[in-house]
Amino acid sequence: MANAPQFIIMGAMKCATTTLHEQLNAQPGVFMSEPKEPNFFSDDDQYQKGMDWYLDLFSETSPADICGESSTHYTKLPTYPEALPRLQQHLPDVKLIYVMRHPIERLISQYVHEWSQRIVSKDLSSALKNRPELYQYSSYAMQLRPYLETFGPERVLPVFFERLKQDPRSEFSRVGEFIGCPQPVQWQEDSGHRHVSKERLRDNALRDAIVNAPILSTLRRRLVPQSVRDRIKGLWQMQQRPQLSDSEQAWLEEKLDLDLAELGRWLGLPLSCRTYLEVVSAQSAEWEIDHVPQPATSLRV
Repeated sequence: MANAPQFIIMGAMKCATTTLHEQLNAQPGVFMSEPKEPNFFSDDDQYQKGMDWYLDLFSETSPADICGESSTHYTKLPTYPEALPRLQQHLPDVKLIYVMRHPIERLISQYVHEWSQRIVSKDLSSALKNRPELYQYSSYAMQLRPYLETFGPERVLPVFFERLKQDPRSEFSRVGEFIGCPQPVQWQEDSGHRHVSKERLRDNALRDAIVNAPILSTLRRRLVPQSVRDRIKGLWQMQQRPQLSDSEQAWLEEKLDLDLAELGRWLGLPLSCRTYLEVVSAQSAEWEIDHVPQPATSLRV
């Protein structure tokens, strides 16, 4: 199919998918979609725009380009159940990249993001009770199983966020080889970096319009001392990263450890919330082919 993406970064949310998207976009011969997250196969309103609209996102590519996009909605079960069958229908040969982070750290980062976007307004404890997707999106084996059973493990690349952060060149090389880059990829230092304080700054349309107006921005810098600006900014900012109580931590570990144990069997790693950081820091994520779910037609007798 002309101009169709050959690969998709499909998640997980808040696991440096934006950084990976930008790093790939900086490589010769790689074309990444704009917008970064079209969410075409997951969101009904996007899908209704039609396949021609989606393919037009890649219309400026050259014949030799490797094309990709990055939509974390594709691995947000049970919120978007249609993403997988639509992908299978329209892009049956696509390669998929799934980035994982410590599941509780990912969950908290999602909460901070949604707080800044005004999706949630209550504290983390209340959000855990009312938004099960916070831990569902961190249930990596649950999210991955249907993709492995549909596309096969050879077309799904597992990546640890912590390894990408610790050894970006090596992990990025894995990604480049997986998507079929004709030449070695080069990691660009400081690409896609965002300061954590910005992530904790809550959206406000009126404030942002005033802050981003060029003339007012110049006057503000000249006339308002930095200390005063920082105090005003603090009114819109989450002052510190939310913390879990001991009981909440234990509850989440009990839920997520079952999922991590299953993922660990597929990767040949002893994964749990307590062991995760130590284990993933030691090696890259690679499937144990004899243990990972596979399409029924490809199972060996």
